[in-house]
Amino acid sequence: MLNDIQKDAKERMGKSVDALKNQLAKIRTGRAHPSLLDTIMVPYYGVDTPLNQVGNVTVDDSRTLAVSVFDKSLIQAVEKAILTSDLGLNPSSAGTMIRIPLPPLTEERRKDLIKVVRAEAEGGRVAIRNIRRDANSDVKSLLKDKEISEDEAKKSEDEIQKITNEFIKQVDAVLADKEKELLEI
Repeated sequence: MLNDIQKDAKERMGKSVDALKNQLAKIRTGRAHPSLLDTIMVPYYGVDTPLNQVGNVTVDDSRTLAVSVFDKSLIQAVEKAILTSDLGLNPSSAGTMIRIPLPPLTEERRKDLIKVVRAEAEGGRVAIRNIRRDANSDVKSLLKDKEISEDEAKKSEDEIQKITNEFIKQVDAVLADKEKELLEI
């Protein structure tokens, strides 16, 4: 019972850290990376389709992404989708290839992005703490129903706290890596 609660908390905290990593991957650094375009949806026969399903996204050089579209009739739609996205990118097409130069980040923009990254990390920490609270309330309900002793409840709460600390350290490490990446020129 208690092991199940701890295992569930661990799984959910792991998913929170993964979600944070996915969120931070969308925040662009100075380098070109294909995952920057993961959130872009292209209208394809009336259905919004992820860009990576209508074309191949590659890195040309450290500051340029290239998209080769599978269906030539979609080139205009893909360009428009990239242009209207909130990424601030300006694509240019050359035949079947769309090149997307990434503008260099200004110091002010870097600082803004660091604030966003820190807010995302705090959201991750809050999610982990909420999972801890849920797990502890499950333990307390077992104690209240006399299914476990007070000693078992105390041990379990201590173990849940250790798990929480471990995952908060992971969030802090992910945050530190992303901040370092953002500050690189």
